[in-house]
Amino acid sequence: MAGGFAGGGNGGAEYEGKVTTFVIMTCLVAATGGLLFGYDIGISGGVTSMDEFLLKFFPNVYHKEKALKEGGNQYCKFDDHMLQLFTSSLYLAALVASFAASITTKAFGRKISMLIGGLIFLVGAVLNGAAMNLVMLIIGRLLLGVGIGYANQSVPVYLSEMAPPKLRGALNVCFQMAVTIGIFIANLVNYGTSHMKKNGWRVSLVLAVVPAIIMTVGAVFLPDTPNSLIDRGQKEKAKTMLQKIRGTNNVDNEFEDLIIASDMSKQVKNPWGNILKPRYRPQFTIAVLVPFFQQLTGINVIMFYAPVLFKTLGFGDGAALMTAVITGLVNVFATLISIFTVDRFGRRVLFIIGGLIMIVCQVAVGVIIASVFGMNGQGTFSKGLGNGTVGLICIYVAAFAWSWGPLGWLVPSEVFPMEIRSAGQSITVSVNMFFTFVIGQLFLTMLCNMKFGLFFFFAGFVVIMTQFILFFLPETKGIPIEEVNRIWKNHWFWKKYMPVDDIHV
Repeated sequence: MAGGFAGGGNGGAEYEGKVTTFVIMTCLVAATGGLLFGYDIGISGGVTSMDEFLLKFFPNVYHKEKALKEGGNQYCKFDDHMLQLFTSSLYLAALVASFAASITTKAFGRKISMLIGGLIFLVGAVLNGAAMNLVMLIIGRLLLGVGIGYANQSVPVYLSEMAPPKLRGALNVCFQMAVTIGIFIANLVNYGTSHMKKNGWRVSLVLAVVPAIIMTVGAVFLPDTPNSLIDRGQKEKAKTMLQKIRGTNNVDNEFEDLIIASDMSKQVKNPWGNILKPRYRPQFTIAVLVPFFQQLTGINVIMFYAPVLFKTLGFGDGAALMTAVITGLVNVFATLISIFTVDRFGRRVLFIIGGLIMIVCQVAVGVIIASVFGMNGQGTFSKGLGNGTVGLICIYVAAFAWSWGPLGWLVPSEVFPMEIRSAGQSITVSVNMFFTFVIGQLFLTMLCNMKFGLFFFFAGFVVIMTQFILFFLPETKGIPIEEVNRIWKNHWFWKKYMPVDDIHV
């Protein structure tokens, strides 16, 4: 497989090269790191809807849910802080681990961080599957979080550095594609294990070792990126690797730009302090606000708690899990849209269209739930309304899957210059994990207190973030990663932060 490319149509440098089979396979292997994240997102929601799991670890929730089947406030049937802690504790651990991963990634390379993340996730999966009490369960979740923190910090950076400019978007979106496949597989596993008479939840949790093994073994055979090799003083090896992934010996221009970027990065002794300087204000803002907005879309309300949410809406146990499988499948196919369009139409178009569709769907779902449950949480969905609600949720999931899902990881990973790239990606991961933790910990309580208004709450944030993209995010399509800094100089708002003598511009 080969196809020629030159630098981006947005004014990037002209680099010679081909889209080689080697770089495609390398990026696909690296992207499997997303399986860890996706499998965990999907598995936790299904497990927390299983009666055997609830009776063993959260008996209060089990007895309350059974009592509310006779009537009562359906909004509050799963409201329990310890149950939410089971889901959210992982993301708090991932937040902390992302900072350690930044140091590891810069000092030892991207593939070492992926290897560490896979091994720690593997241990956490075994511990969860063998859990005998809540403490053991939470410790396992924390270890899973450390693994995800390492994977989410290193994989997007690895993909952005390995990919040729014209395919950087599509190859980076493969990470999100792996996340959606992980979610879908987890939903299928949950549906299957829910029919087991005993220990179905253990099987669901321990099968997380499979994506961990895939990523760990894959990381052993992955090459490191030319950027990372140069950064660690291995210039000859870096040039050889660049020639291999570009499919040509004529890589002098791109190699020289990588050398310059690395030399500049070595002048920055404290990337954590430098990232707060005015000249990096645009990148820092993107690193914070894009993952913040990604979580405030409300997507994890669906992905974490899909079976729980559908049971709240009146679906039976099996129907709730099957509906989660359907939304997971929609998630996978819609992510393919992003892979095939992100480098053709650009990031901004997908962000904005996805945002508009999500707003309409969330408002519509909120209106339907209000009409059925009202303020007191008592009511029953008709079959038609239930199916219509599931349809709207599927459209919402599809819109997220081609926009804020993959682009929420792609855009932050490609806007930082090398000297602050690892620190910037750690900020992106930590912000993402922190607000994932907040949503995971508070959603069921918010549903209990805000009722149908919760969907209007998330829709309001989608309105704000779509406007943020419209006015403040420049297009990065097709620009070589070490030249992305030029976009800030030409932006109506961000150009005031860019120094005139910036060598990147």
